[in-house]
Amino acid sequence: MSHVPPQFQPSPPAGDHGPGPPPDGAPVPDHAPPAELAGRSAWPPWLALAAFIAGFGVTILAGAFVIGIVSAVGGSASSPPTGVNVGLTVIQNLALVGAAFFFAAMHGRPSAFDFGLRRPPVKRAIRLLFAVWIGFYALSAAWAAALSLDQQQTLPSELGADGPLLNVLAVVVLITVIAPLGEELFFRGFFYGALRNWRGPWVAAVLTGVVFGGIHAGSSPLGYLVPLAIFGVGLCLLYEWSGSLYPSIALHALNNSIALGVLLSWSWQIPAMMVGSTIVTLTIASLLARLLGTGGRAGPLSAPAPGPGAP
Repeated sequence: MSHVPPQFQPSPPAGDHGPGPPPDGAPVPDHAPPAELAGRSAWPPWLALAAFIAGFGVTILAGAFVIGIVSAVGGSASSPPTGVNVGLTVIQNLALVGAAFFFAAMHGRPSAFDFGLRRPPVKRAIRLLFAVWIGFYALSAAWAAALSLDQQQTLPSELGADGPLLNVLAVVVLITVIAPLGEELFFRGFFYGALRNWRGPWVAAVLTGVVFGGIHAGSSPLGYLVPLAIFGVGLCLLYEWSGSLYPSIALHALNNSIALGVLLSWSWQIPAMMVGSTIVTLTIASLLARLLGTGGRAGPLSAPAPGPGAP
């Protein structure tokens, strides 16, 4: 398996609030900065910690239960079957997203608008996506060069990506669809949104990035946790500047697709996986947005003026 630089490591499935959203039914002004257009709900910052603890609490309990069953039938608790690892990772994502919606509901019925599931201006979103991606790549490459990182990512093998076709497909869906969608809904759509109401976007982005990198400690080499934290910060800023969660979901899916493909020494499968995973994740996110509804707020974003610090 070939070495993968930290900027292409997959994220393993593993204050000032501003003026707030516009009144129900009110149009979004063209000059509104992206922070206003994102329409985040006024979630208090403590909800971020509560949802994180609850989500991982459910994950730990579910994991203990499943591992207990595996041990009872003669399996290895320290090295469970690959299907168990995949299943537990899916449970983790569902638990985090479920916790986000549960705690968001404490402040009223959450809408797609609250989680940033609104279409941004496409050209601007694409420019921002590549700007953040290039910046992440440059910083991660500098980190890797400074530390001479040569650690290998073993998660795909642990999940069974080198096994039968069904295992490979399960890992592809998990890393390039489920993880980007679940992690973006929780970490950017909810966790960052709640912390942003405490000390503004930059503090919230850094804290979210640190937590995002930290949760991968059990599935990524330690040297790659800093690049993953940088990726988490970049995804927060992409959400902030674009006013929409969709670009962050797309970038997460694209980066994970490249990382997984390189780790598996694939060739033509990589661009196919990039296109397919991006389409699938954005389609699922759009369906979720329809299910949640807009809460009476404005529809697709009009072209905003760049917010403070936007590239």
